[in-house]
Amino acid sequence: MRIGIGGFQHETNTFAPSRATWEEFADKGGGWPRLVSGPPMFQAVAGANIPVAGFIEAMPGHTLLPTTWAAASPSGHVTRDAYERIAGMILDGLRQALPLDAVYLDLHGAMVAEHLDDGEGELLRRVRALVGPAVPIVASLDLHANVTRAMVAHADSLVCYRTYPHIDMADTGRRAAQLLDRRLHGMPRPYVALRSIPYLISLCWQSTDIEPSRSLYKLLEDLESRDPTISLSFATGFPAADFPECAPTVWAYGDTQDDADAAADAMARAVLNAEADFGGKIHTPDEAVQAAMAMARDAAKPVIIADVQDNPGAGGSSDTTGILRALLRHRAANAAIGLIVDPRAALAAHQAGAGNTVKIALGGHSGIPDDAPLEAEYLVETLSDGRFDTHGAFYRGFHMDLGPSACLRLDGVRIVVASNKVQMADQEMFRFAGIEPTRQGILVVKSSAHFRADFTDIAHSILVCAAPGSMLMDASRQPWTRLRHGIRMAPCGPAFSASAASA
Repeated sequence: MRIGIGGFQHETNTFAPSRATWEEFADKGGGWPRLVSGPPMFQAVAGANIPVAGFIEAMPGHTLLPTTWAAASPSGHVTRDAYERIAGMILDGLRQALPLDAVYLDLHGAMVAEHLDDGEGELLRRVRALVGPAVPIVASLDLHANVTRAMVAHADSLVCYRTYPHIDMADTGRRAAQLLDRRLHGMPRPYVALRSIPYLISLCWQSTDIEPSRSLYKLLEDLESRDPTISLSFATGFPAADFPECAPTVWAYGDTQDDADAAADAMARAVLNAEADFGGKIHTPDEAVQAAMAMARDAAKPVIIADVQDNPGAGGSSDTTGILRALLRHRAANAAIGLIVDPRAALAAHQAGAGNTVKIALGGHSGIPDDAPLEAEYLVETLSDGRFDTHGAFYRGFHMDLGPSACLRLDGVRIVVASNKVQMADQEMFRFAGIEPTRQGILVVKSSAHFRADFTDIAHSILVCAAPGSMLMDASRQPWTRLRHGIRMAPCGPAFSASAASA
């Protein structure tokens, strides 16, 4: 069969200050492979833990016709220019590949462009209009997708990750291949049932390593195993996209509408019943540092502080200084923090040279409330070009390029400074800068949950900390204006009022 393939990945935090420009996709990639078109796509994604790589591996014997694959680090809106250029490249690639027997797209599911609320729904609509109603279209989605009615209407099947940290991204591409294979062997388009969950879930409590998500995804697999004709998905959603269809969702495909409805309703009931279980202790920076210092005195492993609100994997700038200031304020020793993304500081460190000191105003350049640059005299311990490979369960098989980077020291704290924004989710992201993470007393990671895939085994304890950042863990504090009326902005929290927002 002739199968057109492509991908367009962006998770949009509409409250974040920066935009995803063409350059973010074409030149940087945000830790993902940079924009690539045509046959070079195969080499660019080979061996990486991303859906398109898993799909390619699972479809031997077919003619796979690559269009364009692109990704950028989560941020504010995708610019109109970037969206239209990349969507146009995917459509042009498919058009040149006609006739096609099927299409597979590696999407995120939470993309908002400057001119479109639903980036994926619109892309799927355009693809459907190009290939016609009879050609199967299958797409893989992120667990944080805000799945819309348009996405479901224009795709034959959608399937999302089942782990957070996302250690099953390539596996999800393989599951998408299995769904497409059914259609290619003559099965009709399945019936679908979509259920929207009436409350938002903070990212740090969505992790499938902890309850209730761990049990919910176990239930999902149990429900699926009872009927091999059912495909069931649960996306916990991305609670930072200010548009009416921002919400967790459950959807199911079946041979009949009754089958799809029954599976979706059973899963949705379980998610509704678990509402009160999504939550936990979130520390202030001072609380987190003091607790970490107390535990580190007797711990054989590092105490990890997750700086969850400045997570670049959720649109954060990865440069706020709140938790760094707390480490210094309490005179923490044998501590390390990463990544602080500050290209000017990295350049200044390279100009000063390893072993020398440099006076810089570090971080705090994004205009986040209650944050500011930290001006001090820093010791430049090591320098790097920022290129290295990662090996953890999340970033497995990635070739990182953080640009000019450095390890700076201020008192008892080492700071990994990079030029390109990437979520701290792999131990190699400390090691490339000369820091052995397992030998630190305290590790601060700018990440909400992906760090757990590679850091949980080396951690004495994990503390969740809310320092300044653009990804608020209490979604009810976001300045929403366009949510669906009545949706609860946090589990068991206040409901959004459209009239109050417009007042």
